[in-house]
Amino acid sequence: MKNFRTFNHAVSFYRAARALELPAHLRDQLSRAASSIALNCAEARGKDSLKDQLRFFRIAMGSVRESQAILILADLEAAAIWIALDHVAASLYRLIERAR
Repeated sequence: MKNFRTFNHAVSFYRAARALELPAHLRDQLSRAASSIALNCAEARGKDSLKDQLRFFRIAMGSVRESQAILILADLEAAAIWIALDHVAASLYRLIERAR
C-alpha cells in the first residue's frame, strides 16, 4: 500500500480530519467519511476486475463529497485540510477515469 498514492493521500486526510476540533456530530460524521475513503481505496486495490475497482473508487468519491460538505458546514473551505481533501479527490478522479 505504500506505493498507492491515493490511499496515502486518504490516510493523511483521515489523520488531519481526526485532529480537527468540530462539534461532536460533525466530527463523528467526518471521521466515518474520511475512514471510508481510505478503506474503499484499499478494497478497490484488492479487486481484480476494473468493474469492481470502479465500484469501490466511486464509493470513496461519494465519501469525498460528504467530507467536502462537512468542511463547508464547518466553514473550513480556506483551511489546509480542504487542500488535502482536494488532493484525494483529484487522485480518485484519475483512478475512476482510468478504470472506465
